[in-house]
Amino acid sequence: MRKLIVKMSMSLDGFVSDVNGKNDWIFKTGDEQSRDWSVDQIREASLLIMGRTSFEIMSPYWPTATGPFAAPMNTIPKAVFTKNGFAGIPHSSEQSPAAASWSDARIFDGDLAEEIRKLKAEPGKPIVALGGARFIQSLIATGLIDEFNLAIHPVALGSGLPIFAGLASPLYLKLADVETFPGGTIVHSYRAEG
Repeated sequence: MRKLIVKMSMSLDGFVSDVNGKNDWIFKTGDEQSRDWSVDQIREASLLIMGRTSFEIMSPYWPTATGPFAAPMNTIPKAVFTKNGFAGIPHSSEQSPAAASWSDARIFDGDLAEEIRKLKAEPGKPIVALGGARFIQSLIATGLIDEFNLAIHPVALGSGLPIFAGLASPLYLKLADVETFPGGTIVHSYRAEG
């Protein structure tokens, strides 16, 4: 059974984006070493999962992007979760392999917990969940996350979108690792208890 890992960047005050969903502060507060750590985390995945909104933002960007994140973002298979329906990206014989990796994304619109259980039962390296506060909140509610890799950036936003809001009961986690980086980002890796 493969693990489900949430990889998120957060502000010091616990927000993953501002109130409008923007998170450009991640790039202003990161450094080369924290970026390399983040790329390595993505590279270790056998599947990247995200909500529809994040997918719609990322899918036009990554196929033409360059830099360290581009290769893993464009080669690792993807799955999209939606409550409101999503037809996906039309596949074209003229698209690049990078674009095809996005148009070939699996789309799930059923019960989130049931679909996640099925994906975890498949063979392979970990599933890594990326972005979207609402999607991550929904994943947390399933109780199926094995690990949280939270990169805490040296910035306070004052307001924004959290991932730990609205919990039905306290979520107890066990600290597994801490890594610090020159620019002030600190990664806390937590495992779900039980």
